[in-house]
Amino acid sequence: MKLNKTKVFGLAALAALIGIQFVPVRRDNPSVTGDVTAPKDVQTVLRTSCYDCHSDETRWPWYSHVAPVSWLIAGDVHGGRDHLDFSTWNDYPDGQRDYYRKQSYKRVSQGDMPPLVYLLIHRNAKLTAGDKDILRLWQ
Repeated sequence: MKLNKTKVFGLAALAALIGIQFVPVRRDNPSVTGDVTAPKDVQTVLRTSCYDCHSDETRWPWYSHVAPVSWLIAGDVHGGRDHLDFSTWNDYPDGQRDYYRKQSYKRVSQGDMPPLVYLLIHRNAKLTAGDKDILRLWQ
């Protein structure tokens, strides 16, 4: 039986797609050691728009278990936690918490956060002018 190049390529692509599902990806949520202390309205904004990438309370959706998307999501979450982790907020010195409050508002006001690619799937995370004002007053 003779296979044409298109079928061979399709079978190889399918085999690769199945094979990459077995590459391990770390999707963990460590224990929260000191959640952010802020007014309730600030906490609501942070939980809605920031916690999936900047806390140890990430909600891992079904597609975060499908490679290669899983690699991108896990990389973004772990990178976000490395930059700022609201679940370890109390571990930061006072000056660093002040810096993070100011930087958070700056990144939000410039439109850098939450990232557009995140907002494409998580529309409820889009910050309103009122949400941004809440963060501005918190800084």
